[in-house]
Amino acid sequence: MAPDLIDIGANLTHDSFRADLPEVLQRAAGCGVRRLVVTGTSLAASRAALELASVHPGKLWATAGLHPHAAADYDAATEDGLRELLQHPLVVAGGECGLDYFRDYAPRGAQRTAFARQLELAAAGGRPLFLHQRDAHDDFVAILREQGSRLPGGVAHCFTGGSAEMAVYLEMGLHIGITGWICDERRAEDLRSAVASLPLDRVLVETDCPYLLPRTIRPAPRDRRNEPANLPEVVRVLASFMGATPEAIAEATTRNAQSLFRLSADPR
Repeated sequence: MAPDLIDIGANLTHDSFRADLPEVLQRAAGCGVRRLVVTGTSLAASRAALELASVHPGKLWATAGLHPHAAADYDAATEDGLRELLQHPLVVAGGECGLDYFRDYAPRGAQRTAFARQLELAAAGGRPLFLHQRDAHDDFVAILREQGSRLPGGVAHCFTGGSAEMAVYLEMGLHIGITGWICDERRAEDLRSAVASLPLDRVLVETDCPYLLPRTIRPAPRDRRNEPANLPEVVRVLASFMGATPEAIAEATTRNAQSLFRLSADPR
C-alpha cells in the first residue's frame, strides 16, 4: 500500500499544470500523496489556490500570501485581500512570504515591510506561516523575532541551509520543509548534514512543484517538470540522511502537517 503523504508546498496553479491537472492529482494519489497544500504567491495566485482547493475539499488546501519577489506590489488593497482570504477555512497558512536577497527582484526595504505586515495578518488570523528565505537569514530572523509570542508557528519552506540556520529556526518553534533539494548531490551537502539532527516532530516534506525535480528521479521527464507524485522520492532520500526508514519519515511528516495546518484526515 502506498504511504499516506502530504505535499505541503505545491504550485498547482502554475501554467505547466493547466492542461493535465486531473491526471497530475491522480498520479499523486496513486503514490500516496492524497492531500496537498497549494501555494499562494500573490493575491491573484492565492485566490486561484483557494478556488482550486474549493473544488477538491478534503484533498487540497491553500496558502495566502505575497512572495518577496512581488513585495513592491504590497499595498492596502493587497492587505485587505489577504486578510479576507486568511479567514477562509480552506486557507491554512499565511504566505508564501519572507525575504529573498539572492534575486532582489523587489527592493529589500519593500520586502521587509511586506514580510512584517504579513506576519501581523497571519497572527491576527490565527494561521501558521509558509516562509521563504534566501540569502537573508539575519533580517528574516530579526523580523520574526519582533513578533515574539505572537508568532503563530510555521514552516521554513524549501529549507536549503545548514545546521546553524536550522537550529535557529527550530529554537523559534518553526518546522523545516524539505524538498527535492535534498536529492541534489551538487548543492545539498550542508542540508544533508543538517537533517541528521532534525527532530522527527519538526520535519515536513514538499515538492515545490513544478520546480526542484529530484535529481535522483530516473529517467527524468523531458520537460523537467516536477509534480506531487515525486514526493516519495524526497522521502526516500531524506530518510537515508536522517537515519530513519521512509515509513517513519512518512508517518512523522504526515502527522506534523496535519497538526500544523489542522488538516482533515486522509480521504481514502
